[in-house]
Amino acid sequence: MRGGWQLRCIDAMRFVFFSSSLCARANRLVSATTRPNVISMSSPAFPAESCVVAEVRPTPNHGERKGGKRPDMILLHYTGMKSAAEALERLCSPASEVSAHYFVFEDGRIVQMVQESRRAWHAGVSFWAGETDINSCSIGIEIANPGHDFGYPDFPKRQIAAVTALCRGIQTRNTIAPARVLAHSDVAPSRKQDPGEKFPWRTLHDSGVGHWVEPAPTGKGGGAVLALGDRGDAVAALQERLMQYGYGLVANGTYDSATHDVVTAFQRHFRPERIDGIGDASTRATLRELLAQRGRVRTIAARARDFARLRLSS
Repeated sequence: MRGGWQLRCIDAMRFVFFSSSLCARANRLVSATTRPNVISMSSPAFPAESCVVAEVRPTPNHGERKGGKRPDMILLHYTGMKSAAEALERLCSPASEVSAHYFVFEDGRIVQMVQESRRAWHAGVSFWAGETDINSCSIGIEIANPGHDFGYPDFPKRQIAAVTALCRGIQTRNTIAPARVLAHSDVAPSRKQDPGEKFPWRTLHDSGVGHWVEPAPTGKGGGAVLALGDRGDAVAALQERLMQYGYGLVANGTYDSATHDVVTAFQRHFRPERIDGIGDASTRATLRELLAQRGRVRTIAARARDFARLRLSS
């Protein structure tokens, strides 16, 4: 059993780390002297559950998954703090009462803080597809990035490669549908905007993680442009489709602030070219295509095309 598990991990890493140099950078173990804020434990409280984890640093901030739930969702965050070390310290501090299962540094190093079987405290007040206790059904990954309040830099390629390999491993250990690899902003659109519009969801999808379609071009297509204050059947139809995908809304036919926030979150994830909270033709067409493609099995030819495109863009 152990040998088979190792082979699956190796296969997942090979698929993502198509560049040997990238793989080396993403998984290189750096000596403790160069990262004093990460405690290397000779006898960790639990063994690492992924072959891409560099270290285990347990946090006390976790509990039982409620109602016997098992993880069927991956929720991605950015840390939103000035430094990665500061963010990791907060996630491991009992006073903060926040945590995540995994933490990914900018250089690709991965720290595990909570076992996947346990309920980490990362989602807060949230909703997806009828579920309000997102913590009990998800695995949370914190990605080191200062976020919108501190300049919001691009995510390094080595970091994204590590996140992708980590997610692929999580998918082999749990039953997680592609459409349930989500952003924090998807499940809490009025509160959160992470990991944000710079996060390369398409790259993850090309490597077998998450749900994605080519966004419909902006500035083209007919139909109404829906915005705050609008009312009518077109607004209700948009709300119903967003609800069908999983977002928390009420189909009241009024383009209210909640609808604006959900459309903004949708655009951050699936149409990052323009984020304005307006239900234009591009947004509506992209949403329709996502609903049409959800649940379809990607063919070998499609996966090969995605992988080739990923190689060319690296």
